[in-house]
Amino acid sequence: MELTAAAVDWHAYPQPLWRTHPKYWPDIWRRSIQARIVTGTLLMSTVVLILVGWVMMSQVTDGVLESRRESAQAEAAAQLASLTATINAADQTKVNQQLSQLVLGTNRPGLYDVLLVPIGNAGSNAIRYTGQVNTDSIPQVLASSVNTNDAPLLFDTYTLINYREDKPSVPGLVIGSQLRVTSTGDKYGVYFLFPLTAQQETLDVVQRALVTAGLLLVVLLGAVAWLVTRQVVTPVRMARRIAERLAAGKLEERMQVRGTDDLARLAVSFNKMASNLQRQIRRLEELSRLQRRFVSDVSHELRTPLTTVRMAADLLHESRDQFDPMSRRSVELLQNELNRFEELLADLLEISRFDAGAAALDLEDVDLRDIVSRVLENHETLIERKGCEVQLDMPEPCRAQVDARRIERILRNLVGNAIEHSEGMPIRISTAYDDDAAAVAVRDHGVGFRAEEAEMVFSRFWRADPARARTTGGTGLGLSIALEDARLHGGRLDAWGSPGEGAYFRLTLPRRPDVALTGSPLPARPSDASRVITEKSLVDVGAPYQKLTGGEEL
Repeated sequence: MELTAAAVDWHAYPQPLWRTHPKYWPDIWRRSIQARIVTGTLLMSTVVLILVGWVMMSQVTDGVLESRRESAQAEAAAQLASLTATINAADQTKVNQQLSQLVLGTNRPGLYDVLLVPIGNAGSNAIRYTGQVNTDSIPQVLASSVNTNDAPLLFDTYTLINYREDKPSVPGLVIGSQLRVTSTGDKYGVYFLFPLTAQQETLDVVQRALVTAGLLLVVLLGAVAWLVTRQVVTPVRMARRIAERLAAGKLEERMQVRGTDDLARLAVSFNKMASNLQRQIRRLEELSRLQRRFVSDVSHELRTPLTTVRMAADLLHESRDQFDPMSRRSVELLQNELNRFEELLADLLEISRFDAGAAALDLEDVDLRDIVSRVLENHETLIERKGCEVQLDMPEPCRAQVDARRIERILRNLVGNAIEHSEGMPIRISTAYDDDAAAVAVRDHGVGFRAEEAEMVFSRFWRADPARARTTGGTGLGLSIALEDARLHGGRLDAWGSPGEGAYFRLTLPRRPDVALTGSPLPARPSDASRVITEKSLVDVGAPYQKLTGGEEL
């Protein structure tokens, strides 16, 4: 399959070695599917192997010990029968001497030792033994069973065989039975102590082999899981990286296609999607460029005929007293609409500059209170006509390096909208500052807007109530331009509203152009708002620096 020059190999971006440092393991665990799969496989494999090894070791141990027990019982039974027959055939006066000789003769060094213990009032109270075995090697339970049972039965148990003279103890099997001398009636406990050293060594070898094999198997399973998941995860990671590059504007990036399996088809589908997105984005960019150029060209082309119409309208307006009342009213309406048309053209040209990225700032150090005062002077007539009171909360100078013309335009829009929608209620304008930011807030108590409308107040030509008549002759682009002006300064413009409670707009600007906003000296909602604020009733534009949690005030 033909590949583009920008196609990226799945293995072209190996993980750096420093990410294997232990302090990065939690991050790798959270972010890596491969790490979780391999770790899970290793853990489950280890648990399964431990269970299987335990079962196998138990079976082997039981088999080895049971085999040794059967052979030991046969050996002990044969020796006990021979000992019984010999002692019963011996002369009564020589029983004690015969017992010592028989015990020594019965011993098989390296295979087992013999211990002869008198029971009750036996004729000889001497304990006879071989191989330096200690009498405490016989468990009390076994000794009790042998002493109380007159039948010639064999009793056995596993225990530690202890020796005299500091010889180390060894695991062993003790088989005991009762020896009865017919001629004297004396009873003796005969114990055969079989060391299990060879069996223990065999079991140790088997255990080491199982542990070694289990560790190797776990490592192999981990390697297999890593290789298998790598075949799946690597192209997915590459798709993520390429998607990030596509999101960053590198529309030529593509995945490399290898083979015809499911992952290869995923790469083909991804590349098709990327190509379609590239074509669509390029088409939309071209349409946007044409739209911006159309708006700019139309705005410029309309200036010439508008200038001619303006000259004619001015002549008519100056001579309006010579017309009849109806004609005079028509001339006044023409003059007002021409004024609004000129404002609309100016706003369209400004919007086209923002869209083209051609807007620039002319910074100067100003006091925001002075700009607020100029805006209020320009709106004196409208304030008197609406009959609303303007309350100022500007106790201290609030200086910042801004483009005064653009900030005045923002505040002119905010104050004009507040007056128009105030319904005769008071308007409050506040300023504040801190080390990094300066802010101006405009609060009205008019009609307000709903929470779902808060996200649309900055849209172009949007009106909360299309049936509501404009009294200030706005163009519908004021808040949109105000938003762009705030962004151009690196600031933000927040809007809060509630039906029947009015609206609240907060403009936050960095005091210096090299400062990034991290907060605002004014709250995100008015202090006199009675309703709890929600996420949807606040629109904060620009670099995010505040969040709302649980209806609390920022």
